[in-house]
Amino acid sequence: MSITPAEKDRVIKEFALKEGDTGSPEVQVAVLTNRITTLTEHFKTHKKDNHSRRGLLKLVATRRKLLDYVRGKDEARYKDLITRLNIRR
Repeated sequence: MSITPAEKDRVIKEFALKEGDTGSPEVQVAVLTNRITTLTEHFKTHKKDNHSRRGLLKLVATRRKLLDYVRGKDEARYKDLITRLNIRR
């Protein structure tokens, strides 16, 4: 259900603001979005997996908080991020 290290590295390189950037909100939101997508696919076949569903809800809440932070700091960065990730918000 988790993403592979290679997939995580690809996402980090794509959304990093500079070399070695792993902690910026953009990178964190991108990694969370990738994990949320993976879990959503998991629930299509495992409908009764409620323990993992709770984890999914926690991931969604964390992503929402990070997106609110980015929106408060810079509206242009926020809009660019949600269009690049294809998130409806």
